[in-house]
Amino acid sequence: MSLVFKPIGIITGLLAGIIGKKIFDLVWGLIDEEDAPEPQYREIGLVKLGLALVIQGAIFRAVRGLTEHGTRHAFARLTGEWPGEEKPEPKED
Repeated sequence: MSLVFKPIGIITGLLAGIIGKKIFDLVWGLIDEEDAPEPQYREIGLVKLGLALVIQGAIFRAVRGLTEHGTRHAFARLTGEWPGEEKPEPKED
């Protein structure tokens, strides 16, 4: 069943990336009037760049994780099978 889910996961992952970018742009607009700094710019402060990257990473990770989990739930409702593990394996000490 994971082969059937894989293309669905890829498509929703791409959509999550687009949504995450839009959300980041909105949030960054509240922080600074200029566009968010990118690592390829020579004349950019490291603090500002670091802040932008942390915010962008957190937003992207949250949107992607929530989208993936929701997609898996929808897939399970449609097919009756969960595409992945039920729960994590317990850690051994």
